[in-house]
Amino acid sequence: MSRRVGIRQEAERAPESGIVEVANYGRGREGLIPLWIGEGHRPTPAFIADEATRALAAGETFYTWQRGIPELRDAIARYTGKMFGRPFDPERFYVTIGGMHALQLAMRIVSGPGDEVIVPTPAWPNFGAAIEVNGARAVAVPMSPGPDGWTLDLPQLEAAITPRTRALVINSPSNPTGWTASRDDLARILGLARRHGLWIIADEIYQRFVYDPGLGAEGRTPSFHDVMEADDRILFLQTFSKNWAMTGWRVGWLEAPPELGPVIENLVQYTTSGVPAFLQRAAVVALHQGEELVAEHIALARRNRDIVCDGLRATNVVALPSPPGAFYAFFSVDGVTDTRRLALDLIDHANVGLAPGTAFGQGGAAHLRLCFLRDTALVEEAVGRLASALPRLAARRAA
Repeated sequence: MSRRVGIRQEAERAPESGIVEVANYGRGREGLIPLWIGEGHRPTPAFIADEATRALAAGETFYTWQRGIPELRDAIARYTGKMFGRPFDPERFYVTIGGMHALQLAMRIVSGPGDEVIVPTPAWPNFGAAIEVNGARAVAVPMSPGPDGWTLDLPQLEAAITPRTRALVINSPSNPTGWTASRDDLARILGLARRHGLWIIADEIYQRFVYDPGLGAEGRTPSFHDVMEADDRILFLQTFSKNWAMTGWRVGWLEAPPELGPVIENLVQYTTSGVPAFLQRAAVVALHQGEELVAEHIALARRNRDIVCDGLRATNVVALPSPPGAFYAFFSVDGVTDTRRLALDLIDHANVGLAPGTAFGQGGAAHLRLCFLRDTALVEEAVGRLASALPRLAARRAA
């Protein structure tokens, strides 16, 4: 008898990542340019890594605070205060094993078997997976692509709400589309959540990566922090991965009302028992000394965004509105509906790795995602290869 017999259906049904499938297909190929994963090209800088080494040498290898060391929670509060121009209570912040752990904790707080959580799509596949492995149901509300970018229809969002709905997931700027909510959008979404008594799971991880002057304010995108009241039910997800080149470190944070502190502390205890102290020491330094690094990443993404958009649109077979935020190009190719197959073909014919839109849920299947937070020379080379291969592959599909 198979040992899989009798395991929980939530575990059995956990979807395989379509991104991982393509990455595994291309991994290890000589000369391949990998743009399928959402991370930059540079290793963590020494000023951050050296602090972890120092903490290790000092013997900080024991169990530590479940909520995070006080120094890091204070640094996160001060960083957030700088972003929004007002003080934040460190008691609002809880250190996690990356943004994914923060998402898992948030879902355990607000949903469970029989519940529904609404996710505008295309969306990072981990949203739906985190909801469904927790026993709830992810309800997709497809966004609409257009020549000026993606839009979220708020009446359609509200129409998806049922008596079982417990929360909305709002990712702005969005992975993969780059959709970025305006302040008015956020106020209307918050009003909807208030009317229906819903939680909001706010993933604002890419808030520093904004290119549209009409959306950027003081180096960030609009946030629910700009429109919320103290008693609003919002959980914020954040991570050190993107801004500070720390994807492999797995350090992030969950921001929540302080009265949830004992609940979150227990959930941390029963999932990870806390983030290693030496990693947290490095994260403190990242926040204290990392603004120049963040500025470099934003400038790199801005420059590469233009290279990618101009180069791919010049093929005349690509539809690609310039993303107002995040660091992804999410584009369609004339006549192509099976982007899983196209992503595999691009590995074979262009030696460039992209993520298939099929991985991002409803509305994404006809698109490919390209991460442009990479070395500019490699991005230019990748665009050249794609510009050569895409018209040929598109013609072959249409034949």
